Amino acid sequence: MNYVSAEEAVAVVQSGHRVYLHGAAATPNILVNALVERYESLKDVEICHVHTEGPAKYVHEPYCQSFHVNNFFIGENVRPFISTGNAQYVPIFLSEIPYLFRRKILPIDVVMINVSPPDRHGYCSLGVSVEATLAAVETAKYIIAQINDQMPRTQGDGNIHISKIHKAVQVSEAIHAVKLPALSEDEARIGKYIAEIIEDGSCLQMGIGAIPNAVLSQMTGHKNLGVHTEMFSDGIIPLVKSGVINGSNKKNNRNKIVTSFMLGSKALYDFVDENPILRMKDAAYVNDTANIRKNKKVVAINSAIEIDLTGQVCADSIGTRMYSGVGGQMDFMRGASLSEGGKPIIAMTSMTAKGMSKIVPFLKQGAGVVSTRGHVHYIATEYGIADLYGKNLAQRAKALIGIAHPDVRESLEKYAYELYGKVW
Repeated sequence: MNYVSAEEAVAVVQSGHRVYLHGAAATPNILVNALVERYESLKDVEICHVHTEGPAKYVHEPYCQSFHVNNFFIGENVRPFISTGNAQYVPIFLSEIPYLFRRKILPIDVVMINVSPPDRHGYCSLGVSVEATLAAVETAKYIIAQINDQMPRTQGDGNIHISKIHKAVQVSEAIHAVKLPALSEDEARIGKYIAEIIEDGSCLQMGIGAIPNAVLSQMTGHKNLGVHTEMFSDGIIPLVKSGVINGSNKKNNRNKIVTSFMLGSKALYDFVDENPILRMKDAAYVNDTANIRKNKKVVAINSAIEIDLTGQVCADSIGTRMYSGVGGQMDFMRGASLSEGGKPIIAMTSMTAKGMSKIVPFLKQGAGVVSTRGHVHYIATEYGIADLYGKNLAQRAKALIGIAHPDVRESLEKYAYELYGKVW
């Protein structure tokens, strides 16, 4: 492989092209920045990605005159620009994003990736993020790569032979790392409640954030846990090292941790490098309910922005303002529900940082329902866990009010009484 400059590599991008970016911690920002600098010679270039890390200069002026963005999940770096029209959001399950490329619904002209150096057989690794990138690599007309000696080599399906790469740039760039904030008392309490209903031998899906880490910190006494999750962070490391997570009870990919991407500290990236317990898979596989449900006792832990008294879960928007995306919540909520002994859980603090209740009589106007009232089972706050499965609307309202913040319970009860009358 003859290496070229980033400027020469991105020269393959032409006006009207659709470009997919490797996501999350693997965002290839050296290539992205080189492309953005060409803005004066380009127009109508579509940039697609899931969540990315880095400055995302293509949504800023003046670059946005040449680039338009389609997000499949909204990260912090592009969130303010959704409302300005500099970026758009495509509502879609994470499990189905790869189908957009494979079925030529959104054919990819150029994919930009951030990979490990080739091994002795000539294979580079997509490292810490396979998600929908594998499908983009399989279908794109041009593959441009940062060959990065700091990218971990992960085991699984995220491999690409060096001969498939059209242009390669040799770099040494640290993988994007995030530092999780310290747990609040409320988050720690939620973690304790959830850990108490997780049985030995369960298979876990949990992502990044305070509450997933709070749950994991409470599980040092559990036995024979497995992991099948779209993503994970640092919280699983001590449980793997102590043998609590070993995958011995899994039916699908027994003894292995299955995931699509990870985001955390450098310690996490060191942990996954060449680790034989890990299997990196395409999101179409990891988030397929048929694969999730093969494992028994699947515990899926996801979050919400607000929940109404019937159990409708808004997780992607604040009213009409898009905040994140559908992601994999429904994939795993349904997969856990169909799993023998599974527990789909929505976990959140009862109040926002501004003191607004997250349990509400009805969702804000324009809010998106990510998990329907028909899919919801367990809701957890710092005041306990409500099991809504099999309950009628009045029973659901009563259970949810019981885990709402005490300051809003009376007003929620008045609303429920008006709605359900003598049944209430």
